[in-house]
Amino acid sequence: MSLLDGFASPVAQAQQTFRLILKALSEPGVTVRLTGGPQWPPLNAATTAVLLTLADGETPLLIEPALNGEQVLTNLRFHTGAPQASSAAQAAFAVYGPRLQEADLHALPHGDELAPEQGATLIVQLDDLENGAPLRLRGPGIAHSRTIAPPLPEALRRYLLARPQPFPLGLDVILTCGDALLAIPRTTHLEEC
Repeated sequence: MSLLDGFASPVAQAQQTFRLILKALSEPGVTVRLTGGPQWPPLNAATTAVLLTLADGETPLLIEPALNGEQVLTNLRFHTGAPQASSAAQAAFAVYGPRLQEADLHALPHGDELAPEQGATLIVQLDDLENGAPLRLRGPGIAHSRTIAPPLPEALRRYLLARPQPFPLGLDVILTCGDALLAIPRTTHLEEC
């Protein structure tokens, strides 16, 4: 397996990407672009940048089989040191495509009352972020409400509308397409428009 390029300027690009991810998480539904970074197919550029920035030797990764080719895994180990999670319940980050199922969501850690921060961050790669059924977002980081319309997998849409775990438990969700990213943290309430 050949090694693929990471960030050309690792410190500066990781800092810039971190600031953009933080903006997306603190302003749910706002799309940011993570430009100038590498792309490790079948991961898109935004997913690659998020993993290069946030993954490390203490953040087990779960990547669905359709996205976790040996070249991706080799490069993640080399550039981030992040281990592969042995099960969904151990994942700090999970990467899925549009075939995400309800069982996948329930298998991920959602934290508990003593350690709510142990909930996983779910990264979902989509074909676009704008041509799905609209959803209204409310909560911290949103003045009144914000409308988004990503074509979510049906299981994820149901999960986000129901939020089965009481706050502060749950999953933080990052949606990516190309170099674009938007976030729906567990603090955000969603409803159909």
